[in-house]
Amino acid sequence: MIDPVLLNGTSLSFVGDAVYSLYVREHLVKKGLHRANDLQKAAVSYVSAKGQRAAYDKLVEVGYLNEEEKEVFKRGRNAIGHIPKNGNLIDYSIASGLEAVCGYLYFKDQERLKGLFKVIL
Repeated sequence: MIDPVLLNGTSLSFVGDAVYSLYVREHLVKKGLHRANDLQKAAVSYVSAKGQRAAYDKLVEVGYLNEEEKEVFKRGRNAIGHIPKNGNLIDYSIASGLEAVCGYLYFKDQERLKGLFKVIL
């Protein structure tokens, strides 16, 4: 068993990126999208740094994150390595922080993770 408290922000973001993408893809298929092109276009609006920043803003607006998750967010936000050429530093940092929270909750509390995605999606 992995203790997410012991993982650094980069590792949490790495796992959280996959978790985030999987939840978004599942959501899109459940919505009835089935063509690859449609799925890809719709997914980008969620999984891009800009889309993830919007998701984070929703979580903040409703006060979803607890203190522990806010700390994990900061660890992920501060652990960014590089920024894509067309990227925005603030959006990318927030996206990395949100991914870290997703990775953390994947290991720690999957019911809480499901609740997080209910807010986002």
